[in-house]
Amino acid sequence: MEAQTAVDPGTGRKFFLEYPEDLGPDEKVVFLLNLHGGGSHGTWQRLYFPAIDYKDAYRLVVATPSAATRKPMAMWVDEADDEHLRNIVELVVEQFGAERIASFWLVGHSQGGATSWRLLMSDYFAQRVDGFLSLSGGRFGRIQIPEVFFPGTPRWQRPGGSSQRSSARPRRPGLPDVDLSFIFTAGEHEMVELPETSPWAQKYGAGARVRLPDVVDEEPGQIHDTVREGKSNKAWGLSPRPGTAQVYVFPDARDGRVIADAVRLDKGHTEGLEPRITEALVKLIVSAPGGKLAALA
Repeated sequence: MEAQTAVDPGTGRKFFLEYPEDLGPDEKVVFLLNLHGGGSHGTWQRLYFPAIDYKDAYRLVVATPSAATRKPMAMWVDEADDEHLRNIVELVVEQFGAERIASFWLVGHSQGGATSWRLLMSDYFAQRVDGFLSLSGGRFGRIQIPEVFFPGTPRWQRPGGSSQRSSARPRRPGLPDVDLSFIFTAGEHEMVELPETSPWAQKYGAGARVRLPDVVDEEPGQIHDTVREGKSNKAWGLSPRPGTAQVYVFPDARDGRVIADAVRLDKGHTEGLEPRITEALVKLIVSAPGGKLAALA
């Protein structure tokens, strides 16, 4: 595993912290806390959603930690990880200054998205987070998952499964009582259908969804699930390859909130995001309003 770049002084845990080296002393930044999915780790997540490739162009600060719980599989657990995640936020605020953080986004893949959702139910994150990018990590409102999802895995480990053994996996609560922008993206094959409406868009009085020009990538993503190499399926994900993404926005949301969906055609749950769709999502993020951290300073 590649060496981590920062240390949480409260827990001693290492994590990646990456930002432009040429930042000016008063320059604004957008802060992303980038959480991996179950069974994964920070090194994989950096490549799955490679926002760091755009940190210079869009002035991003990207923190990518790893969950403490590793067995029977890596999972974000509130007792083990929430302190660490709060400490990362405090460290970034201390290092860059709250007034310089234009916006703060939670980014989560799969169980990292479910964890982001859970974090937004807490006062700490609700008061600080300006936006949530869900990378196949649940959409505000129901998304039906195909039965073939998660090949060769017991039902209790599948998203939406149930068992007493699943207590470490956070259950997805209802809609958080918080003001923020929300972007959802997923592969075409990991859901039955993308709804045309959004409860989050309705909350902010946004208009009917509008389809933007497709994002066409001629290059593949950087990572995929090598554990299931040769035994996976289209829903869980195959090898990285170029592709096209459909992007929808819900315009005129109150307070300028960004509410959007992106569907990566002919992709599943674990193919890493291609460069142009990654950049398109980053552009949506930096276009959204922010300022919660600055307001708390």
